[in-house]
Amino acid sequence: MENITFLINEEEYHMSIREFSEKDYPRIFQIYARSKLDELRFDKKGFKLLPLENDEKRLSALKESKIYVFDDGEVRGYGAIFESEIRALFVCPSARGKGIGKQILEFLLLKINGKASLFVAKTNEPAKALYRAYGFAVSGEFLTDYNGEPVYANEMIRINGPC
Repeated sequence: MENITFLINEEEYHMSIREFSEKDYPRIFQIYARSKLDELRFDKKGFKLLPLENDEKRLSALKESKIYVFDDGEVRGYGAIFESEIRALFVCPSARGKGIGKQILEFLLLKINGKASLFVAKTNEPAKALYRAYGFAVSGEFLTDYNGEPVYANEMIRINGPC
């Protein structure tokens, strides 16, 4: 387990990001169910949630990835990488606004050596702004689908770190 110490309003917090274990699946499924449609909320279509445990395509991609969880006594978020691709970054809605997503992203970037890539819904400007702040730039656009509904996505690439 890797411990992280940070300050918020001059209060010190100790958080841990650790490798995922099989016992984390129920919590990961729960976080995904509470977060996935937020990723698509700026799209004009009304998407219906396909739970991760029933989404063969996304679950398969997650299972072949290296998964890390943010755990401060309870798993509050998770991220996943496969080679140089960030495949997942989700934070429980009740834990947002506390820097957890940034910490997970920074942790994942430390694990990736060199160029990093990710995919994000084209309309998800808040996520794209976060990724831009970490040196990512949109490199392409493509049409994919979520639960049978078409959705435009962007590929974002980070060639080097922010320094």
